[in-house]
Amino acid sequence: MTGTEDEPSPDPAVQFRAAEAILGHNFARPTLLHEALTHRSAAHGRRGQLRRGERRGVGSNERLEFIGDRVLGLVMADWLIERFPDEQEGELGPRHAHLVSRKVLASIAETAGLSEALAVAPNEARAGVGQLANVLADAMEAMIGALYLDAGLPAAQRFVRQAWQPVMAALVLPPKDPKTALQELLMARRLALPIYQVVNRSGPSHAPEFVISVSACDQTGTGRAGSKRLAERLAAADLLERLT
Repeated sequence: MTGTEDEPSPDPAVQFRAAEAILGHNFARPTLLHEALTHRSAAHGRRGQLRRGERRGVGSNERLEFIGDRVLGLVMADWLIERFPDEQEGELGPRHAHLVSRKVLASIAETAGLSEALAVAPNEARAGVGQLANVLADAMEAMIGALYLDAGLPAAQRFVRQAWQPVMAALVLPPKDPKTALQELLMARRLALPIYQVVNRSGPSHAPEFVISVSACDQTGTGRAGSKRLAERLAAADLLERLT
């Protein structure tokens, strides 16, 4: 959604139909998809004035992005277990981190033409915000979240498997372990090695959840997983995306 001030504003109905076509699903609750397509810059304009005490971003796709991220992670983990029955966590983890990375999400969103369906504030649209990788990645996760809430896990699984099939097929060998790749990148730049920290540990002893952060170059990556080792890998993958 780019353009000049002389160009007409995009038609929300056209955008909505385009998004439904991308997902291959007609929404029973259209408000979910409208929310998924609303960048935080446009949320204020769509809803009128902010209510007193209300934070900017309410009504945007950020909440759906939150759940879509979890749905995508689950669907991808299930698919990897099915596709690589002989691999263990050390090989499946890097595959998973790559497949749910913002780089892959943005690429799939761009290929699908998602940028044309996003609602972005006019000034942000003219600046090209709708084509930014992080914006596209967030919107793709939000759409998956909306699809899950509207039609359940099977519908989300069908879409993810169809959209990610080329990427999965090309992943013959596991990518390099993110922790190793991060360390090599920093060493090549002659920078200090990364620092990992346990941000939070929750859940019972038989099903713990770890949140790990890793810092380097004044940037921080975060990972969440059922084991400390996998959470560290996910954190390293997150930081790698920010540094490359």
